[in-house]
Amino acid sequence: MAPMTAAGEEMHALVERLYPLCRSITGDGVRATLEIVGEYVPLQVHEVPTGTQVLDWTVPQEWNIRDAYVADSAGRRVVDFAESSLHVLGYSVPVSATMPLAELRGHLHTLPDHPAWVPYRTSYYKPEWGFCLAQETLDALPDGEYEVRIDSTLTDGHLTYAEHVVPGQVADEVIVSCHVCHPSLANDNLAGIAVATFLARALAEERPYYTYRFLFAPGTIGAITWLARNAARVNGVSPARAEPRAGGKVKHGLVLACAGDPGRLTYKQSRRGDAEIDRVMRHVLDASERPYHIAEFTPYGYDERQFCSPGFDLGVGSLSRTPYAGYPEYHTSADNLDFVSPEAMADTLAVCREAFAVLDRNRRYVNLSPYGEPQLGRRGLYDSLGGRSDAKQAQMAMLWVLSLSDGEHSLLDVAERSGLPFDTVAVAADTLCDAELIKA
Repeated sequence: MAPMTAAGEEMHALVERLYPLCRSITGDGVRATLEIVGEYVPLQVHEVPTGTQVLDWTVPQEWNIRDAYVADSAGRRVVDFAESSLHVLGYSVPVSATMPLAELRGHLHTLPDHPAWVPYRTSYYKPEWGFCLAQETLDALPDGEYEVRIDSTLTDGHLTYAEHVVPGQVADEVIVSCHVCHPSLANDNLAGIAVATFLARALAEERPYYTYRFLFAPGTIGAITWLARNAARVNGVSPARAEPRAGGKVKHGLVLACAGDPGRLTYKQSRRGDAEIDRVMRHVLDASERPYHIAEFTPYGYDERQFCSPGFDLGVGSLSRTPYAGYPEYHTSADNLDFVSPEAMADTLAVCREAFAVLDRNRRYVNLSPYGEPQLGRRGLYDSLGGRSDAKQAQMAMLWVLSLSDGEHSLLDVAERSGLPFDTVAVAADTLCDAELIKA
């Protein structure tokens, strides 16, 4: 089995393990998820107490659930949390009652346009309770009395998130973020968790230039909590000040979501639109000849909108296949294990590795012999190309690197302007560095 195919199968197996767990923005489901991910990569787990002020938000109470059901007069469970974590409105307050169907209907959520599917619904910040079920199940319920039971707790506790760091040659960081708050939804975002996990493992086997920080956190409130706790080191920001200060460690970032469906790859640009990660992703996707789409930034979606908020203004984009809400199965029970494939996750992983390989090698150089073209033959640089099928291309790459090594142009600039493959340009730069003709 090819290495990437094997990785795809392993990622799908991880998604399968995580799928049954009931996750939310807090609670034991998040901890159980991180415990499993921790079997693949070591994690530093953080617990932030309820009531902690995080930027303009407050860490909410912790929600946990043990059981929930709707039972008919014969005691038969017609809606059962044990069958799927989607069956309960996320963050439902506890309830134990008997009521007629007419009253119960106000707490039932369905998808009439897809009568066999169960929707995913939440009520994080408003006390509410409810159940989600298939429309065809609701249609089959006779009038009568129903027992309603939600065995949940909302108490002071913690918000849980985790980090994994792959040390680099420099302290400057690339953050890779995925959310861990969705219940049984395979694409959104278990596939993202799996790709992030295996990307971390792959990078750990290399010696990356940048330090890579992987963030496994609940969506929105998790990213906001992380930013609040790391503001000073993220990009030198003090949230109490009106203006950011330069000099932070985070230089680039990528949010992973919806990473396993059969759709084409989609890259959503950072708020800046011209951040280095934006240029790298465009270049890699274009050079790969894969079908892809580049989407403009919008302040809606996943946690790229938190990292790109004006006070932080980080160069963080988002990579997915079909974007959020762009496929009918989104936030429904149809986003199941059959909807994601090993091949799609392996392809997403491959693009991440290709992009970070470019990002890691993209430097600016200074020509140490800038007055006229240096004599490459005297230094044996032409001889080193002898017999290579790409000798002409490699020669042109050296000439282009020499021409644009003015301290202003990066290797990505060279590749884009020359039309040469980035790898060829990077190898040329290494050769010229060894010959002491350029320096970073």
